[in-house]
Amino acid sequence: MEQEKVTPEEKTGRKHKKGKKEKPKKTVKQEIFEWVMVFVVAAAMAFVVRTFIFEPVRVDGQSMLNTLQDNEFMIATKYDYLTNDPERFDIVICDYPNADDGMYRVKRVVGLPGETLELRAGELYINGEYVEQNFDMTENEAYFGPYTVPEGCYFVMGDNRNNSKDSRSSMVGALTRAQIKGHVRAVIYPFDQMRKIGD
Repeated sequence: MEQEKVTPEEKTGRKHKKGKKEKPKKTVKQEIFEWVMVFVVAAAMAFVVRTFIFEPVRVDGQSMLNTLQDNEFMIATKYDYLTNDPERFDIVICDYPNADDGMYRVKRVVGLPGETLELRAGELYINGEYVEQNFDMTENEAYFGPYTVPEGCYFVMGDNRNNSKDSRSSMVGALTRAQIKGHVRAVIYPFDQMRKIGD
């Protein structure tokens, strides 16, 4: 019985034919489904990041002078308030009651739950004792209180006490823990003003 003679080139060609599997072509539906899934995953990741990790926020107005300037962009972290509560003098982003504009306000935590707070000519007293405000607020002679912060709530104020709608206003009042959404950590824009906040 005669054996089939095969040249080396033909052998190589046969091997390639045997080993090479053609990829099945994707249908238009499969292509659309894959693109939809890419967008869904990206949106889910963005949601998780903004809900639990950090959020970029823009300063709107002059209520936090001199610490923060109008139109500066900041990063506010959210993960630290998942397990810990805000501390005195943290700068926070918060939801105001009865505000439906979808915007966060940027303020400083001044009074903690259950404390009695008072401003005397701009000086801060907590439970009757003087507390130094060691940050760059604008000069003021503000008077307020005494006011007892309800349990589970926080008293927030702007660093520009003469021009800030904050917990001193009856339209705002003390904020619940749920209304405090994040901890401002850094200014990221303008680039020549980049800096850490606090700590």
